[in-house]
Order: sequence, then structure tokens, then C-alpha cells
Amino acid sequence: MAMTRHLIPLAVGRTLDVFISGEDGAPLVIDLPGTPEGHRLSGALEEAAAATGLRIASLARPGYAGSTRLPGRTVADVVPDVLAVADSLGYEKFAVMGSSGGGPHALACGALAADRCVAVSVVSGVGPWAATGLDFLDGMGEGNEIEFRAALEGEEPLRELLLLWREEILAAGVPGIFASLQSVLSPPDQKVMTKDFVRQMHESFSLALENGVDGWGDDDLAFTRPWGFDLARVAVPVFLWQGEQDLMVPPAHGRWLADAIPGCRARLLPDDGHLTMLLNRPAEILADLAAALRTRD
Repeated sequence: MAMTRHLIPLAVGRTLDVFISGEDGAPLVIDLPGTPEGHRLSGALEEAAAATGLRIASLARPGYAGSTRLPGRTVADVVPDVLAVADSLGYEKFAVMGSSGGGPHALACGALAADRCVAVSVVSGVGPWAATGLDFLDGMGEGNEIEFRAALEGEEPLRELLLLWREEILAAGVPGIFASLQSVLSPPDQKVMTKDFVRQMHESFSLALENGVDGWGDDDLAFTRPWGFDLARVAVPVFLWQGEQDLMVPPAHGRWLADAIPGCRARLLPDDGHLTMLLNRPAEILADLAAALRTRD
């Protein structure tokens, strides 16, 4: 089934922007993209979902694309939105996949909606800001360090920075994306930066930021504050994927999360970076969730 875009109205007056791919009634995975990624499914992920027999609904968090902003949101605030997506599609049970900045949001579903969320995949997901034993910024590329230090200064300094970056991203076009990401690209990630992939990245950023930087800024602020749930409460299988050559989310984050989450099944991959995960491994990532969903049928 061709990918379609839907605007889901909520009773509280907000709207959720969702892309959906896959057959009606197929096991559902709700995808929570990274920061600041667009929610349109990549060709690789859509093909892997079709081959695995899954339906995927990719959700733009509040403030991104056509999803209404929710000022002051925490990571945990994503859970009612995820449940609303599942309800709108007629699903009681589902799995959640979160990549990069979507990782903590996926874990929130495993902690706070375990009666309906049967499994979680975290792909290169960030850890908590003030966690004991995790130096959040250690090993991050320069661009990410600048971004999170601005978040610590508050919403207005962060917004000023992100508005400048948004303007640069949109103006640079495809040729400028590679240059703008240099400080956070490890060797494996540089190798996958083909012209087609860079074009896809530019389209993704443009979609996410089409209405401004609210989603981006609110994500960053949420990451530097308490998430709103306890990782020890995650009560579903968690499949964690982390590249050991990741400069966007350093491997220490993956190792810390693997130790902190009960029953976490971690894949710490020595030859992967950040971008390589969803580009080269979507079938492997979705296979875990497909097995968990069918076990619960």
C-alpha cells in the first residue's frame, strides 16, 4: 500500500501529522523520528516494513511539520499522542521504534503504556542528561555540543541558534548538507553520504522545519530536563541498536541505556555510525519488533 499522509485531530485541540505505510490490519509499528528529522518514511524503511509484513505510522512530534506545538512538553508527553495514533488506526497493541532523539520517546511508551506497547526498538538513542555515570556531551561532535549548551541557557538563546541553523539548512540545499554535518560525521557515516542520501536528508530536514523550529527546540529542552518517567519501569522487551563510531549520539549513551533498562537486548556494533543504522539495517531492526508483535497475537 502506498504511503499516505494524515492529520489526526485530538480532543484537546491539537493535530498530529502522520505518514502511514502498509496494509490495514498488519501488525503496527509507530515510528518516532530523530531530532530534527522529518517523519516521511525513507525508502529503505518502507521497503523493509513491506518485506516484514508490518504497517508503519511515522509521527511528527509536536512542533514538527503539521503537528501542533505543545510548549513545555516532556519526553513522557509523547505517550498520549502515540496512543491517539494507534486508536485512530484501530489498534489495541503496537510496537514503537525511536531513532536518535526519538529513542527516549519510544522508551516512554515502554514505561507508561506497557499494557498496549508490546516492544520498543531504540536506534542510536540519547541517554538522560544528568544521569549518574553518563557524561552526555563526551564524544559528541562539535555541532551537537553547541546545540545542547544553548539549550542549557534557555529557550530564547536556543531558538536564536536554531533559527539561524534552519535558515542555513534550507538555503544551503543539497550541496550544503554534507558540509554542515562535517563535525558529527564519523567515517562510516561519511561513506553513506551519497548524493541521493544527502538529497533525502535535505528533504527530511525541510519537512520537519517547514513551520519553524518549535519541535527542534522543544526536543532539545526536553532532553536536558527530567524525562517524566523512570527507566526501571520499562516493562516490555527493548531492542537497542548502537554504533560504536557514532559522533551524533556517542556509544556511551547506548551502553548506559543497555545497563539501565531491565531486560534490554543490546546490539553494540563496532563498524556502524549514526546514519548507517536506519540506512543499512532497517530489516534487522524491524524483524525484532515483528517477532514481538506476532508473539503477542
